[in-house]
Amino acid sequence: MGQTEVVAVATRGCADPLDDERRQYRGTAGESALAVGLGLQPAFRDEGTGEVVAARFADGRPAPLHVLDGLPEGWIAARDDNGRALRTRPDVVCGFLAAGRFYTRAEAAACFARR
Repeated sequence: MGQTEVVAVATRGCADPLDDERRQYRGTAGESALAVGLGLQPAFRDEGTGEVVAARFADGRPAPLHVLDGLPEGWIAARDDNGRALRTRPDVVCGFLAAGRFYTRAEAAACFARR
C-alpha cells in the first residue's frame, strides 16, 4: 500500500474560509476538481505584491488542489507543532492559473462556465 499524503489546504487567515469557498463554488470552475479538469492549475496570489505561485506540495511537485506547504515562507501566518503550514496571511488568495493568467475562484467560475 502507498503512503497517505496529508496536506494542509489553503485558508485566508483563519481556519475555515476555504470550506466556505468550497461550498460557494461547488459544481463550478471555482472548485479545484472541476477547474483542473478544465486545464486550470490551482494557485495563490499575494494581493499586496501581485506575485502568483502555483500550488505545490512541500517537495515541489505540482498540487492538484490548494495546499499550503509549498508556498513561500513569508506567505504563511501559522504552523502547527510539526511545522506544517496551517494558514496564510489574509492578503493571500487562492485561485487558478490558465495560460499565464491568475483567476480568483469567482473569476474562474464566471469565465469558464461559458465553455
